[in-house]
Amino acid sequence: MSVDSSRGRKARRARLVLVAIVVAVAALLVIGGFTAATLMRDDKGQPHADASPSASAPASTSPGAAGPMTPEKGKKTTLRKPTGQKDGVSTGFPGSPSGGISAVVYFWEEYAWLDDEKAHQQLTAVASKDSPGYVDKRVSEIRTMREALGLPPSGGIPADISFTTAVHATRATTVHAPGQPVGHVMQVWLSYDRFATGPKGGRDENPLRGETVDFIVKWQDGAWKFTDEFDSLRSFPVAYEPTSPYAWDDGWVQVLHAN
Repeated sequence: MSVDSSRGRKARRARLVLVAIVVAVAALLVIGGFTAATLMRDDKGQPHADASPSASAPASTSPGAAGPMTPEKGKKTTLRKPTGQKDGVSTGFPGSPSGGISAVVYFWEEYAWLDDEKAHQQLTAVASKDSPGYVDKRVSEIRTMREALGLPPSGGIPADISFTTAVHATRATTVHAPGQPVGHVMQVWLSYDRFATGPKGGRDENPLRGETVDFIVKWQDGAWKFTDEFDSLRSFPVAYEPTSPYAWDDGWVQVLHAN
């Protein structure tokens, strides 16, 4: 057997795994995905007690805009830059609306959603101490997904395949959680695309587009921590479409990544 033949078979197998991952993940995200909303508080470090749902969205019309406002026409939310990196996640976001949104966006774009060991490290770094089962639950979801893809339940992804997650819009709302100051808990919905890069830089012909996921975070010990203790208080937005006035009115705002 020639070396070229062996490499060819490996490349074909990697492409098949790539396709299987994309297809299976699409199905799993439809079944078990999450979705999002935009809370606005003052931007001075601590959450503001008077935060209100969708306060980030300006009025439905603008003097310079023709027709109703949409996320595409509206003012974008500029993400805050992290000040550090630890355990595979960005850190140092302020306790403000943009800080909370930024923490969630950066986490989701960096999340090792198909590598249970790396994800465990990331989740441990961001999970609230008041949600003891949060990490194990998420890691279990990854292992279930891996098995569905025909991969070993634990481990990384094939070396010649990589994934990129790009968040395009968010919707965040205040969660009025018992025992928490108003503005210290928020739910952030994300609209994102995910695509794969295969062997020799081959691009995914059918990337996931317009997927949604949501997280609840709370301001704790000087950082935004992910929690499931308020999942019963989750709310659900209208579908995000960049040209939809309904999406704009419901609080969907496009994001600009910091340079």
